[in-house]
Amino acid sequence: MSTPFGKHLKLTLDGTSHGDVLSMRLSGFPAGFTVDFDALYAFLQRRAPGSGDVSTSRKEKDVPIFSSGFTGNITNGEDIVAVIQNENADSSAYQNINDTPRPSHADYAAVMKYGKNVDLRGGGHFSGRLTAIYCLAGGICLQYLASRGISVFSHIAAIHGVFDTPFSLDSVSTRERDILKNAAFPTLSAEAGEKMKAEIRHAKEEEDSVGGIIEGAVLGMPVGVGEHLFFGVEAVLSSALFAIPGVKGVEFGNGFSAASLFGSENNDPFVTDGSRIAILGNRAGGILGGMTSGAPIIFRAAVKPTPSIGKEQQTVSLFGMQNVTLKMQGRHDPSIVPRAVPVTEAAVAVALVDLLLEENPQ
Repeated sequence: MSTPFGKHLKLTLDGTSHGDVLSMRLSGFPAGFTVDFDALYAFLQRRAPGSGDVSTSRKEKDVPIFSSGFTGNITNGEDIVAVIQNENADSSAYQNINDTPRPSHADYAAVMKYGKNVDLRGGGHFSGRLTAIYCLAGGICLQYLASRGISVFSHIAAIHGVFDTPFSLDSVSTRERDILKNAAFPTLSAEAGEKMKAEIRHAKEEEDSVGGIIEGAVLGMPVGVGEHLFFGVEAVLSSALFAIPGVKGVEFGNGFSAASLFGSENNDPFVTDGSRIAILGNRAGGILGGMTSGAPIIFRAAVKPTPSIGKEQQTVSLFGMQNVTLKMQGRHDPSIVPRAVPVTEAAVAVALVDLLLEENPQ
């Protein structure tokens, strides 16, 4: 079972949470680009479980093995193909999951679509575990974007009603990027971060889970990338973000709050000094008519609470056709939001490189 994405830069992800390996194939990536593997591995570790009490106890080294695409550390124009070994998997908690699907998980739909023997151990192909290989592709793309003066960064905007300092739509800058680069827990406010961790710990103690919001920014995108209708920037970025398991909503700029404003309140005026054009404000989030405006792209992704929880839940026996209760065992994140922060950056990076290649195919 594999999952493809992209038009010019084509990414295919394959594997399952408790299978032997995860794999990815990245086709169309420009040749002659030097990748910093140390920086790439460091990026992968941002997604890995932490050593604290706010993430799963499952540990994975997540060291990729490349079989093509590089000569040394320079891309050679071939498909970039790599695998990541799955380690420390415990499938004992999933023996009956094909019969008793977890509420709010893909289990039920997957059995209906692929049959009763679909691999759902650890979530199977529908697991957040696949974001490890997604981050591998995204980490390479982030370095490519950086070489063109484009940076992508994000923070936890909210967890279960606790809010971080939001990005300023029209003045977010490398200052916020640098703060987050050095933050062990990705918030701009250390105080908010501690309150968020307390919410996660409380949910864990209650055998429950919590969701939240991730806010991201893209700096340095040139004007006019993307197009209207089906290949607009919002459409492409949203597609990449919705591929992250658990993401249930995406917005840009003012997003849904724009629906409650007058046009005069929501519009971003244009001004000129006679030689340059500038936009006052950035309520549009850096995108006009599906094309980049040159202002920072501001996006937010809403992440649902982890479906696998220890609390008893109502479900059914699919094959016995009777109501039953389910109490999940195993190791699960009480909140996937902190680990999803680098995944959103990876997803956006893959989508942006695809969009840039649309403008200038290699």
